Amino acid sequence: MAIIKATRHNSPAFEAYLSANQTVSDDTAVKIQFNTEIYDTDNCYDNSTNYRFTPTTAGKYFVYTKVGSDTDAGNMRNSRVYLYKNGASFTYTIINMDGNNGEGASPYLGQIVDMNGSSDYLEIYVNFETGDGNDPRASGSLSMFGAYKIIT
Repeated sequence: MAIIKATRHNSPAFEAYLSANQTVSDDTAVKIQFNTEIYDTDNCYDNSTNYRFTPTTAGKYFVYTKVGSDTDAGNMRNSRVYLYKNGASFTYTIINMDGNNGEGASPYLGQIVDMNGSSDYLEIYVNFETGDGNDPRASGSLSMFGAYKIIT
């Protein structure tokens, strides 16, 4: 009886999170520094300098992120999370409190992205807007970023 070994798998793949809260400037696009890797199958995620995913295999990738916004004063108006591809906004998600300021939110974003396997890279940015101008923070316990190649 022949044993067949599966050679196709969903890699490159990674998942990373914030090890602590990250203060961001109010109503300003700021890159989130996901600095702790849970896994990184092909060493394609930079968790110490650029905080970006640069896969070495061309294909379609499922990319996901969740970034918790937090403010002590309960004055959060909007929580936007952006997926940047090659330094420009590719797509985003938003939780708009619509005038009912909140303590925070955790927008989730999931997207399929074509990557060329050589120079394309992905990053996560946020824009948190408060009602009082105080700087909010990305919550370390509520924030993660990951991606994996889709088998096609």
